[in-house]
Amino acid sequence: MEYPEYPPLLSPEQLEYLLSNLKDWSVAHGLTVQPPPAVVQSDAEAYGALAITAPVTLFPSPFPASCFHEAVAIQKGFNELYAAISRDPEWLGLAIQDLLDTDDFIEKQWQVHLAVSEVGYAQDVSMGLFRSDYMVHVDPSKPFAAPSIKQIEFNTIASSFGGLSAQVSRLHKYLRDIAAYPQDQISQNMPSNPSINSISEGMLLAYEQYKQYSSSGKHQLCILFVVQAPERNVLDQRHIELALREEWNIPHVFRLPFSAIKEHTTLEEDRTLLYTPPHEKDSNYEVALLYYRAGYSPSEYPNDSAWAARLHLERSRAIKCPSILTQLAGCKKVQQVLASPSSTDLARFLHDKNIAARVQKTFANIYPLDESPAGHEAIGIATNAEIAHDYVLKPQREGGGNNIYGSAIPAFLNSLPRNTWKQFILMELIQPPPLSNAILRNGALFEGSVIGELGIFGVCLWKQGGEVLENFDAGYLLRTKASESEEGGVASGFGSVDSCLLVDT
Repeated sequence: MEYPEYPPLLSPEQLEYLLSNLKDWSVAHGLTVQPPPAVVQSDAEAYGALAITAPVTLFPSPFPASCFHEAVAIQKGFNELYAAISRDPEWLGLAIQDLLDTDDFIEKQWQVHLAVSEVGYAQDVSMGLFRSDYMVHVDPSKPFAAPSIKQIEFNTIASSFGGLSAQVSRLHKYLRDIAAYPQDQISQNMPSNPSINSISEGMLLAYEQYKQYSSSGKHQLCILFVVQAPERNVLDQRHIELALREEWNIPHVFRLPFSAIKEHTTLEEDRTLLYTPPHEKDSNYEVALLYYRAGYSPSEYPNDSAWAARLHLERSRAIKCPSILTQLAGCKKVQQVLASPSSTDLARFLHDKNIAARVQKTFANIYPLDESPAGHEAIGIATNAEIAHDYVLKPQREGGGNNIYGSAIPAFLNSLPRNTWKQFILMELIQPPPLSNAILRNGALFEGSVIGELGIFGVCLWKQGGEVLENFDAGYLLRTKASESEEGGVASGFGSVDSCLLVDT
């Protein structure tokens, strides 16, 4: 498949008009990030007061309408699937068993779960703010193959860019409406993106659930964002925070650095979690919802005290987004187990056969690197430089910049003891159709071949006993990167935020 000739050609005057409006609209509407040190030295903005236009595409990117609608349609199925996995620690423990003696980070998360289990979980309700990421795949062996979506990964913690993705959709529609694009070159078929509203609504529903059933009634309730410090992507998070205050009338929403958890929170005897803001030291707020935008990287746990702080939060009555079990469910190893052609696990968790089949269809070929027959096949591929170029090696990590690609895989594996290889999964690379666009990043303009990655947000609220309280899709994120870039993370310095221009194929 090939997209129509795209993007439109612009005269110098048209480009200047587009760029000036893009930059001004972005700053005026918070489509911004804090600048990296390469752009502004940290000592020049000691108070974090500077912001620059977020990395964005100049044009919305063509995306097959059938693929977009299918990704949205099956999100509720994926929400249901990962909620069910989180409710089944016995299955989850078996799925990640091979990681416990090779991946210290996963093993310590599992120990947190076991420690909480010994005293019992104080909160029966969990929240998932998920994002399922896909690329459009076209089978290169079939000349007229229809495009389909193939899942890159499923994110269960700190699913980012729900704030900026909604804004870039608005930006591209604004540029179209002010004729910054050549007339009739950009169609009206640009889907709405309610990610800010839908994500914040999901958090409101969790807050109300806690308020109804768990509140001690002794303190005012709050939502607590657990964050990294410093955080360049703070403005993406602020869009959600402001919506909670301004759209849903939740008066108390706070931000707490992951490194300061024990300093500013306490557990009461009934395991109510209290937060004492450093600017309001005589006030205690009861935490209804813990929303993690941190805690997904080993670097955030430099010592036992950091793990004790995570255990401290997990033992509390606050609803977690996500709980430690839900975070573990997002392991790449779980994705690999589910994607196995011989697996019966989808049927275990998804009782609707039609939904299970549609979910299964999104899986790419993913292999373990263990001593199973499939593992031996994968090891043969991963250690052969002639065929490894069609694959990516993935560890159990989030945040971008962790994968090993193609011809670099054999040497990387051979630098490690073979008994540690099972901590990785091997995934066949997806083959997206060729596409061009222009990206504005840190004030510089890139034009050329790009690759897009679609993420569908989902909100799910469930009880550990099995009842699903809320389940809905929650907008989308399109990230676009230069085609020669292997990673796609925006915050990690690889991609840009984009929006969809739906096209028939």
